[in-house]
Amino acid sequence: IYGGIQVGIHNGTRWVTERAPHPSGMQAVLFIPDFIGKTSDARGVLKPTVTREEAAFNIGRVAFLVHALCTGNLDNLKYGVEDKMHQPQRGGKLYKYLFPMIEAAQNAGACCAYLSGAGPTVMALTSGASGDIFTQREKERTDDEVARAMLEVADQYGLKGQLLVTQPVHEGATVTKVEPPFSSNTITYRNNI
Repeated sequence: IYGGIQVGIHNGTRWVTERAPHPSGMQAVLFIPDFIGKTSDARGVLKPTVTREEAAFNIGRVAFLVHALCTGNLDNLKYGVEDKMHQPQRGGKLYKYLFPMIEAAQNAGACCAYLSGAGPTVMALTSGASGDIFTQREKERTDDEVARAMLEVADQYGLKGQLLVTQPVHEGATVTKVEPPFSSNTITYRNNI
């Protein structure tokens, strides 16, 4: 809702979020299956407790992920998205295509790939030189190869879905209409709301 890549915590009363920077030109390649993953099922496969080793592993990976985004070191994203607390359980029991799709995306040139949220979508991040996908030279882009690799895995698993190539945007949700309008004959607000 806030745009960009957000890092958030719940402070006991409300959510507090901050935007993590990301390199321009970074593309998100998403395979979105044609089925809806139920949150209750996704939570149901998780263990009720985590070990100290699992917690330390994930805490270190999150720090590495944020650092890779902040420094623009996309090569390190693959380490930052490694997980021991939910992807192994969900990939093993709910989404059998998860790890083959992650491997295929990374072998095709993705900087990283992971289960988006609780699933079933798999997201891969790819790099480009800079700016919008349409301004990048073809040899600088890997999104097409990554998309094809992800679709190939989906086909192997008989999985129907959509492939979307997009990128993080800095602007989040926007108001497009309000009643009564803020704009008047003398003052016009953005988008004439």
